[in-house]
Amino acid sequence: MLNIIICGAPGSGKGTQSDLIVEKYTLKHLSTGDLLRKEIAEKSELGKTAESYISQGNLVPDAMIIDILSKHVENQAEDSNGIILDGFPRTVAQAEALEVMMKKLDKEISVLIDLKVDENELIDRLVARGQTSGRTDDNLETIKKRLDVYHCQTEPVNEFYKNLNRYNAINGMGTIDEIFERISTVIDSKR
Repeated sequence: MLNIIICGAPGSGKGTQSDLIVEKYTLKHLSTGDLLRKEIAEKSELGKTAESYISQGNLVPDAMIIDILSKHVENQAEDSNGIILDGFPRTVAQAEALEVMMKKLDKEISVLIDLKVDENELIDRLVARGQTSGRTDDNLETIKKRLDVYHCQTEPVNEFYKNLNRYNAINGMGTIDEIFERISTVIDSKR
């Protein structure tokens, strides 16, 4: 069973590459961003609270994310070849909670794939996405804040998985197919 974390700064291509990984390896894709956007669209209490954080470029509190994800990991992990987590964990505390959650399910994270993309390229990608998708969090001011939050709070997760010997950095520059080929090589080595 493959249980993969894909991470990288906002705009690094996590969603695009996750779709390709899901198709090739028959995994369930769990994106905390998608789960949160669904809650926001449904105007649930959780969604309203989450939106207040996201609209200011801040991360949603760990406990809120862990509660949502725990249900989905437990339900999804039983009927697939594994899972790919996109957008989680974003903090070391979340990584620690994920490890506890996976152990309870008698599973483990196979590999963390970290997409590395130049900062200027990230900004260009996110500005372009905001113009086509209408996402309110893809404006220059919020993008810069999201990148700062990523560097301060999320990059330490890489060290956590390096210490577990499950970290792999992937060059996220180039064509979608070139990047996917690099990712596939790493995943195939973990099977």
